[in-house]
Amino acid sequence: EKGWVLIFTTNNLPEAEMVKTLLNENEIIAVSLNKQSSAHLIGEIEVYVKSTDVIRAKQLISKQQEN
Repeated sequence: EKGWVLIFTTNNLPEAEMVKTLLNENEIIAVSLNKQSSAHLIGEIEVYVKSTDVIRAKQLISKQQEN
């Protein structure tokens, strides 16, 4: 949908949920799209935020990954 930007991709569902939670806790609306095949767990989970939150979201994710 228009206005949403892909900011994070992983094949690890718990990692995607952690990123989404981090963003939500910082008042950034984030949605995930699971593109994995449920039978084989092949594919990726994508996390999207509104275009107005991209810079802040990327900064939060980067800071989290440093720890």
